[in-house]
Amino acid sequence: MESETTVRRIKPFGTQNYVAQDNDGSRDRCGNNGYNGDPKRKPEVSLYLLREGLAASLVSVFILVLWGLVHLSLQQLVVGKLTGEFNAVRARRHLEQITSVGARPVGSPENEVLTVGYLLEQIEKIRVETAAGPHQLTVDVQRPTGSFSIDFLGGFTSFYDRVTNIAVRLEPKGGTQHLMLANCHFDTVANSPGASDDAVSCAVMLEVLHSLANQSTPFPYGVIFLFNGAEENILQASHGFITQHPWAKQVRAFINLEAAGVGGKEVVFQTGPENPWLVQAYVQAAKHPFASVVGQEVFQSGIIPSDTDFRIYRDFGNIPGIDLAFIENGFIYHTKYDTADRILTDSIQRAGDNILAVLKYLLKSEKLADSSEYRHGNMVFFDLLGVVVVAYPARVGTILNYMVATATFLYLAKKASLPGNGGGRYVRDLACATGVAVMSWIVTLLSVLIVALLVTLLGRSMFWYNHFYAAICLYGTAATGKMILVHTLAKNLYFGGVRLVELGDLYFDVSLLLWCCSLVWLTHQGLCSAYVPMLMVAFPLATKLLLAKEFKHRGASVKYSVLYLLGLALPYVHFMFLIWVVFEIFTPIMGRSGTEIPPEVVLASLVTLATIFLSSFFLHFIYLVRSTKWILAGLGSVFIVVFLLMSCGLLFPYSDSPDSPRPKRVFLQHTTRTFHNLQGQVESQDSGLWINSFDYTGIQHITPHVPEINDSVRTHCREDRPFCGYPWFLPVKFLSKKNWYLPAPEVSPSSPVEFSLLSKEETSWGTIKMTFSAKGPSHMSLYLMPHRGASLSTWSFGDGKPQFDLSGEYFIFYSHGLDAPTWTFWFEIQPPRDPDPSGPEGMISVAISSHYFFGPDQRTAQLEEILRRFPTWAFPSSWVSTYDMYRY
Repeated sequence: MESETTVRRIKPFGTQNYVAQDNDGSRDRCGNNGYNGDPKRKPEVSLYLLREGLAASLVSVFILVLWGLVHLSLQQLVVGKLTGEFNAVRARRHLEQITSVGARPVGSPENEVLTVGYLLEQIEKIRVETAAGPHQLTVDVQRPTGSFSIDFLGGFTSFYDRVTNIAVRLEPKGGTQHLMLANCHFDTVANSPGASDDAVSCAVMLEVLHSLANQSTPFPYGVIFLFNGAEENILQASHGFITQHPWAKQVRAFINLEAAGVGGKEVVFQTGPENPWLVQAYVQAAKHPFASVVGQEVFQSGIIPSDTDFRIYRDFGNIPGIDLAFIENGFIYHTKYDTADRILTDSIQRAGDNILAVLKYLLKSEKLADSSEYRHGNMVFFDLLGVVVVAYPARVGTILNYMVATATFLYLAKKASLPGNGGGRYVRDLACATGVAVMSWIVTLLSVLIVALLVTLLGRSMFWYNHFYAAICLYGTAATGKMILVHTLAKNLYFGGVRLVELGDLYFDVSLLLWCCSLVWLTHQGLCSAYVPMLMVAFPLATKLLLAKEFKHRGASVKYSVLYLLGLALPYVHFMFLIWVVFEIFTPIMGRSGTEIPPEVVLASLVTLATIFLSSFFLHFIYLVRSTKWILAGLGSVFIVVFLLMSCGLLFPYSDSPDSPRPKRVFLQHTTRTFHNLQGQVESQDSGLWINSFDYTGIQHITPHVPEINDSVRTHCREDRPFCGYPWFLPVKFLSKKNWYLPAPEVSPSSPVEFSLLSKEETSWGTIKMTFSAKGPSHMSLYLMPHRGASLSTWSFGDGKPQFDLSGEYFIFYSHGLDAPTWTFWFEIQPPRDPDPSGPEGMISVAISSHYFFGPDQRTAQLEEILRRFPTWAFPSSWVSTYDMYRY
């Protein structure tokens, strides 16, 4: 550690005195800043250094206050006085009625009959009530059939048959050629009531429809409210509407309401493509704005394993839109806990106020009629604590970013040109200090990843899932302590003879330079998110310039330190909000990201990156304090305590708390598998409970409660069988390679799948055309695996071209609504010239799995028995399935 009574100098700038002074009990004094004066001039002032305790207190209070402001803003769901146009109480009644029927998977009576019936009943009431008004309301129930390919989850092809859409057209009685589209979906995944995803959006849309239809003055343009009944089947109903419905051609823009969490604020996380006028409409009209272009660019990068109907309207309809979603409390998204009582009425109110206001604005906007004129360009947009949204064209942002970068480089160039910095001394010192800073990042990240690896090896992964701040206390203290230690060693060993105030000033410049470099790079890449480093450069630079005189004459005084932190407040509070969004999204995602992604590495990396970014302008203080030994001791103590608690298993990952459940997700399928040889004979058959854990901990916490589910029944992938020979509902085997198969009796669904080869013929161009028929439950998955040397040339799905070869396999997702006919399809295959004698016989393996998500066929006695033994903190989603494989 450095001495508390002396300051060493390598190259003196003149006679300099250091005075240890404790008159105010909080600071010391040292020589003046070496970068501001003539090296031959004798200093006439003494400069303050901060005491260790005071510096730590100031930074801690600053961070805690800003974090508190972020959380306070998130709790303020409704800002300002309500207009009364949107009735959240009535919308809540719709929500409770829709969710009262339970889960609503596609094809179930709950989805296709009960929910559809309720929605049509409410829409008819609105139509009758407003028949005398200036608007006309038309309802159309669409049941489309279609197919498309999508590069989601590695890529697959989707086929749907008679899924349900309820389209409601509201327009002036004279008609209109230009329409807005508002979209929600009322279907759910199996075993979840889907209150937030997405019944609440449909309830909001019903009430918005009621409000707009009751307007006394007609709007120039119309709006379609689309209640779609097949979104959870990977966006099928929206595809059916936008590609087949006659009204779709008149849609000029859309608003999509979604959820990736339960309740809270709905955030605008996607807009466009291009069409900046839509963002401007939201900014000007929304009553309670909440938006971020950072979320848009992160979501569209593909690192979040999710997608919405926005993609379908954008890619297949070629229309622009706004995507909104609830993102809070993703821990219970797609679980039994997604119930209406967990959604606050204020959440419904703010969503309704926003959607209603934006739709009213757009329905009066001339830009809706001819949006092509305003198509080009992007917008930079972000809100400040949900109070106000800042938005400006991306081209303006580019100019602003480069202006801020230019000002920064001029500031640094001016410092380099001062008389005391001749011979490039300042540039060399800045380069060395930058190297130390970057090295501290690398060392910190590696150190924290070692801790994460140790946690994983101890079998304590995801301890933070139910104790988030424990992760901050473990990984955050490790990252902060390591950075402080590296810079303390650099201060004492490498910069041992340089005045501390001088070093503090230098490291402010280092932080400024690094943020400026990221600003230039992001701007050059054309990313609108470059506004973040712009804020992190502009405000600190302005603050430093305003406080230059104070720092020059008094050093790190308490006044300077407080004003310096106040100058950082706005960019830091916004940056901390973005950090909250990142953790709010990614922490729950780790509970459903499969068994292959190590969650400790992900979360430790996120915490470390957040620490690095937040600490950037606090490096300034590390060099302005006398010592850091007590800070390091405190951080080390917190780290050790949390590490011991974690190691002893006192931080359990899951919880069944009624107020804040953190369930472990497990999928159980009671399945029967049948394998046929080339002659069509049954080669083998077995039945069992196929178990998938959708997080990294696998079954280690389940085995003590259900001992027979253990690693002795863990499965192994059979590469000669399509999708390993198991009934994957979606092509996610790459996410969950660890699964278990517990022998069980054969399943006997009342409507077993009927699969047959209708014809097999050789074409004149040398391929083999094979036509099949299949009839079964509402959800089936088809797997095609051409053998070595063979290849698919065309098929009856999508645009006719086989797409998304998943390591030699193709996945076709099938679903249907009510009264669907037999599914008939075909493909052409080019036979292998030289068959592989070591591979499976024939030229292709075809497998089909059926999934019974509702009704009596969903459960068996064996499933019910084992489900009763699962711990209460687990959410085992279960159903019956079959898997049949054929060789041809």
